[in-house]
Amino acid sequence: MVELAPKTPLSGMTPLEIGAATLREVDLGVLTSLAPFKGQDAALSNALKAGHGMALPGPGRATGKEGGRAIWFGNRMVLLAGPAPDTDLAAFAALSDQSDAWVSVRLEGADAEAVLARVTPLDLRIGVFRRGHSARSELRHMAASITRLSETAFLILAFRSMSGTLVHDLQEAMCGVAARRRG
Repeated sequence: MVELAPKTPLSGMTPLEIGAATLREVDLGVLTSLAPFKGQDAALSNALKAGHGMALPGPGRATGKEGGRAIWFGNRMVLLAGPAPDTDLAAFAALSDQSDAWVSVRLEGADAEAVLARVTPLDLRIGVFRRGHSARSELRHMAASITRLSETAFLILAFRSMSGTLVHDLQEAMCGVAARRRG
């Protein structure tokens, strides 16, 4: 009998450290999409606070911290990352397990902004896109979610099926920025 071993989406492809940027896969835990029922946004936010200690994020924002984060994921859509959803949330929103659908990476370092400037049309400079800001956008030619975690760190989520492409595109941008710094 064949024994299968679980693998992460980026098994063996990360970490990468190129120039002043590091890319590594992160395990966010359980990923659950929350789609509030009509008129239930405030009630869902209260249930999220009670069950997970964070409010429902507004458009373009993320709440929570490492180990438990709510990320704005589009019009009236939030991704709960970390804990399994509190059962009370189901009274106010449609819940859908997304754990196997996404790959998540952390890009950090002094060159993180410059790396992302090569692959996304978003203005991610710290003065514009601050800690806790989140956006759904293009990353090269794929859909992605980008959230600023700190002055020099970003959380990036892309479809799991694009894992190899995500690493390739970010590695190429990291190499380009590092080469430019070397002169």
